[in-house]
Amino acid sequence: MKDKLYKLMDWRNIEGVLYADIDNPKIVLGAKEVKEGYLIQALVPDAVEAFVKFDGEKSLHQMEEVEEGGYYAVLLSKKGKGAYKIVANYADGTSYEYYDAYQFTPNIPIAQLKKFNAGINYEVYKYLGAHPANIDGVKGYTFAVWAPNAVRVSVVGDFNMWDGRRNMMDRVEDTGVFTTFVPGLNGGELYKFEIKMCNGQNILKSDPYGFASQNRPETASVTYDIEGFRWSDNQWLKKREKINPSEMALSVYEVHLGSWKKPAPEIITNEDGSQYEADSANTFYNYRELAPILADYVKEMGYTHIELMPVMEHPFDASWGYQVTGYYAPTARYGTPEDFMYFMNYMHSKDIGVILDWVPAHFPRDTFGLANFDGTCLYEHADPRQGTHPHWGTLIYNYGRPEVSNFLIANAMFWAKEYHADGIRMDAVASMLYLDYGRNAGEWVANMYGGKENLEAVEFLKHLNSQMKEQCKGTLLIAEESTAWTAVTGDVEHDGLGFDFKWNMGWMNDFTSFMRCDPYFRKNNYNQLTFSMLYQYSEDYMLVFSHDEVVHGKNSMISKMPGDNDKLKFANLRAAYGYMMTHPGKKLLFMGQEFASYREWSETRELDWPSLDDPKHKQVADFVKALNKLYTSEPALYEQDDIPHGFEWMNCNNPEESTVSFVRRGKKKGDEILVVCNFDTIHHEEFTIGVAKGKYKEILNSDDVKFGGNGLTNPRMKVTKKVKWDGRPDSITIQLAPLSIAIFKYTEVEEKPKKAAAPKKAAAPKKAEAPKKAEAPKKAEAPKKVAAPKKVEAPKKVEEPKKVEEPKKVETPKKVEAPKKVEEPKKVEAPKKVEAPKKVEAPKKVEEPKKVETPKKVEEPKKVEAPKKVEEPKKVVAPKKVATKKKK
Repeated sequence: MKDKLYKLMDWRNIEGVLYADIDNPKIVLGAKEVKEGYLIQALVPDAVEAFVKFDGEKSLHQMEEVEEGGYYAVLLSKKGKGAYKIVANYADGTSYEYYDAYQFTPNIPIAQLKKFNAGINYEVYKYLGAHPANIDGVKGYTFAVWAPNAVRVSVVGDFNMWDGRRNMMDRVEDTGVFTTFVPGLNGGELYKFEIKMCNGQNILKSDPYGFASQNRPETASVTYDIEGFRWSDNQWLKKREKINPSEMALSVYEVHLGSWKKPAPEIITNEDGSQYEADSANTFYNYRELAPILADYVKEMGYTHIELMPVMEHPFDASWGYQVTGYYAPTARYGTPEDFMYFMNYMHSKDIGVILDWVPAHFPRDTFGLANFDGTCLYEHADPRQGTHPHWGTLIYNYGRPEVSNFLIANAMFWAKEYHADGIRMDAVASMLYLDYGRNAGEWVANMYGGKENLEAVEFLKHLNSQMKEQCKGTLLIAEESTAWTAVTGDVEHDGLGFDFKWNMGWMNDFTSFMRCDPYFRKNNYNQLTFSMLYQYSEDYMLVFSHDEVVHGKNSMISKMPGDNDKLKFANLRAAYGYMMTHPGKKLLFMGQEFASYREWSETRELDWPSLDDPKHKQVADFVKALNKLYTSEPALYEQDDIPHGFEWMNCNNPEESTVSFVRRGKKKGDEILVVCNFDTIHHEEFTIGVAKGKYKEILNSDDVKFGGNGLTNPRMKVTKKVKWDGRPDSITIQLAPLSIAIFKYTEVEEKPKKAAAPKKAAAPKKAEAPKKAEAPKKAEAPKKVAAPKKVEAPKKVEEPKKVEEPKKVETPKKVEAPKKVEEPKKVEAPKKVEAPKKVEAPKKVEEPKKVETPKKVEEPKKVEAPKKVEEPKKVVAPKKVATKKKK
């Protein structure tokens, strides 16, 4: 070794390089100008000789191995004109030529990393991870990773034979971030970070900020440039910014992409020529293939949005994506990041919004993931009472560490900004909010005030939601939160958490429990049907029948329904869906339930699409389609979900018959929908509801034959009559089928000016004259002349009925006036010939609420003979209305 070269060696740090336990290898490796000239040092393990070659030059500068293990150096009199390469020759005769990484300085601004340390770098994913770069005219990828407690970090992959000595990374000041530039690297390269822990062991970690990953069961990250896709949904994004979430129609179809539909399994041929189908569980459509078939179906069914169960990379299929290892990478199961961008863009071109499930509550223990990332509990709490989830065996984020909080906040924004997500639905928020969630006494650590609230998680959610609303306008924020935590959808400025919607788990549990009951016992659980309206306006809610309700032995929705035959089960389900779609709150239904799939959902197979060949399943699908069409076309069903004026019970106090009726209102005056539900098996031929005065047209009925019902509908317009009911002066009477929902559109009737106090017509006469004569009509239709009596003595005591409800109770009016029309117990049609009665006999007994005394004498215009007998009616059917003539 030349003495001059020997003296230039930093032997202490060279030893660190050789043993690969140095966190700043660039201090010795690479090219440096020194007093004596231009010094280049390189670690070339296993090479027998090494040379330096500058771009644009043919000559090679031989390097000297100054230390065993492949540490080479050369001192040049001057620097070459361009970048240089290392030419390495090996004992087997092979030769490799590559740019020396250490001559380049990665262009990561230190200010951005400092913001990350403060927890406020909302686009940190542009700096950490792997990114294409061009430094000094040389293309490659920069790598950066946060691992503050690591002894040394290297990026390894096929490009360097997975040798952690070849591309060691440099620590960036006190930020805890390591970075390097690997020249000549292209997209699609596999890589991981090799981290040397304090105990001297090396571990391999996938990139927390990696944009792409290998398909499971492989776990490497993949270099990928996500900047190349050309979006065409700008109009969609601008339109959604102007929408008020609480006033929008939101009907969501929850989807697991891997099992919604599957392609035909691949046919594999053995060496002997025999064939078999590949495992269908490993067969998936690509994002690009899924986009048109899913969009067409969603549009046909009338949904406004889809919600995708987590598409972030995850190693275990049966976790359904809820145990994430690649937070910034769409899962490779269905294609590349660009393929997923195509999917999102296509959905927007069809006016379909896309909500992404997102999991900030916990992460799995997989050794290649975030767990014990740099040899310490970096992303999780060190204390298992804080850092371990007792139910799921997963780890809990340390939300109080700024870099961890920043990792998650930036990730939510990443999906909104880079993939144009229309909503983020946060999973398991309740487990984040409570320190004692799922724990027994002594198994959790109280907060600084001695309480069970996770104050750091609360601050994290407020921080995230406030920044999302500011920077990602129009992106919905939805919480799966199952407790009574206050103001989940309240404004952050008023100490709320800042979500747009909260899943109404209380309604889902109560209503599902009610529907599971045999109709005979529903009257005993009636409060489960109506209780939700007591707290409806405490939050902005979304009503859900999600994937969680149709797995793990909970049965599919149709299997939950009572009944000893399909007719009853399907009627129950239609009524349930109708109630859900008309109850205040946005809507979500999990795939397969829209056509009443019998089997529970499984991620290993596609939905039971052949069920649609069975009419009863197709009819349920048609009913759901009709409900979606009605919901999205009637503002009364969605405009005022969060305003008390948007809902009014007509009757919610009829447990014996298990019926409810209510009105939904839109913002426009008179925009009203009447909903009547019957959750019993009793058919009401005449069912009366107190309503606002006007006309009511039935626009949907679950008992329609086209939906599989019996056709007990109301085809004619219903006009209110002056019969008091449900505390209202007007009412209508409808036919109400068993286990059904009937929906009516309201039309307001303008008041006409009154012409006269006394009516001119009685019992539809052709002509009405002053009461002088009482002539018996000759024809059945109506008498030509009906002369009102000069004086009609009323019975001594007859009280006017307030309300006619039951067959046994028929109240007699206080005053008997000449009726316009007399409705009798069943039906009395106008007789063909009406003869004046000779005698009217006194009734033996008339069953009435009180007692009706027989009148002593009834005077008529000419002569009224004493009645002999009035025959007692055989049966009195409860009339819905007693029409009486107004007093003249």
